[in-house]
Amino acid sequence: MSAARRWRLSDSAITPAIVPVGLLLAWQLASTAGLLPSNILPAPTAVVKAAGELIANGQLVANLAVSTARALTGLVAGGAVSFLLGLLCGVSPTGRRLLDPTLQMVRTIPHLALLPLVILWFGIGEQAKILLVAWGIFFPIYLNTYHGVVSTDPQLIEMGKSYGMTRWELFRRVIFPGALPSILVGLRFGLGIMWLTLIVAETIAANSGIGYMAMQAREFSQTDIIVLSIFVYAALGKLADSLTRLLERRLLRWNPAYAKA
Repeated sequence: MSAARRWRLSDSAITPAIVPVGLLLAWQLASTAGLLPSNILPAPTAVVKAAGELIANGQLVANLAVSTARALTGLVAGGAVSFLLGLLCGVSPTGRRLLDPTLQMVRTIPHLALLPLVILWFGIGEQAKILLVAWGIFFPIYLNTYHGVVSTDPQLIEMGKSYGMTRWELFRRVIFPGALPSILVGLRFGLGIMWLTLIVAETIAANSGIGYMAMQAREFSQTDIIVLSIFVYAALGKLADSLTRLLERRLLRWNPAYAKA
C-alpha cells in the first residue's frame, strides 16, 4: 500500500473528530483566559472532574441505568405496536382504510402536549415517562414502515407472483426487504425523538434519571453537572444512531446504496 493511500485512510479516520476536538479546545482556552465565567459555562476539565466524582459515588451510573431502561422500554413498546400497524396498513387495503385516517389525525397532536394529562393520569411514576417515550417514537416508525411497504416496486411483486410465490413468501422475500431501508430510517428518526421526549419527561416529572440529576444540579447552581447531563444525553443519542447505522450495514448488505456505507 502506497504512502499516499495510507495517508488518505488516516485522514478519513480523523476527519470526523476535527470539529468536536477543535470546539473543546477553544472552549477550554476561553475558560482558562476568563472569557467564559465558570458560573455561565464551566471549563471541559471541570465537567470531566464532575463526571469523575459522580461516577465514584455511583450517582451517574445509577441515573444513567434508570434513563436507559426507560428509553428502551418505551422503544420496545411503542416500536413494536407502530411497526405492526405500519405493516398492516401497508399490506392490507382494508386495514389502511380503517386505521390510517384516524392515525394521521392523531399524529397532528404534539406528543409533549400530552405531558400534563399523562402526569394527571399516572403521576410521576415510570408509566408516565414510558408512555410518553412510546408515543414519541410511534409515528416515525409507523409512517416509515407504511411508506416502505407501499413503495415496494410493483414490478418486483408481479415478478414474484409470476414465479408462484405464496403471499407469505412474497412478503418475506420481496416486500419486507424492499421496505427495510425506510423502516430503519424511521427507527433512526424515532431514536432521536425518544431521547428528546425522555429529557423533557425527566426534567419535569421524575425522581431519578439523568434529567432529574440535571434539575437537582440547577437547584444548587451546579452548572458543571448540568453541562455533563447534556453531554450524556448527546452521547446516548449518538450511540443509538451509530448502532442503528451498524444495523443498516448488516441488514442491507445486498443494497448497493449501503454496501460501502
